[in-house]
Amino acid sequence: MAASEARKTIRVVGAVIERDGRYLITQRRPNAVLPLLWEFPGGRVEDDEDDVDALRREIVERLGVSVDVSQPWICFRTHPYEHYTVDLYLYECTLIEGELEPRAVHDFRWVTSEEFDEYPFTPVDEASMNKLLGEA
Repeated sequence: MAASEARKTIRVVGAVIERDGRYLITQRRPNAVLPLLWEFPGGRVEDDEDDVDALRREIVERLGVSVDVSQPWICFRTHPYEHYTVDLYLYECTLIEGELEPRAVHDFRWVTSEEFDEYPFTPVDEASMNKLLGEA
């Protein structure tokens, strides 16, 4: 990349959803960028959306459930990938209706924070987890 080329930044939102001491994580599809890695559920913020609208839309598209999104965001991390940078904003969310079903994800799990190490996470989600757990 030439020095004059600006690196594209993608704004992404993620949901930290806790239930009975376990957190909801999702696995990326085999054909996705960073295939089969785990992450907090969420996705890209479109140009005409704010973070809350994007997070609500992404959770319905990926898991078929509605969420209530708490403001403000609880964690921010940025991570440079090879061709772009991801700015990830995590929000505390609560499930409000619907039954979880993997739609635009490969799988999902409810895990304790102690079990996070058993799952290979995307680099930006890994950095976010470390911050949330007070390790970074």
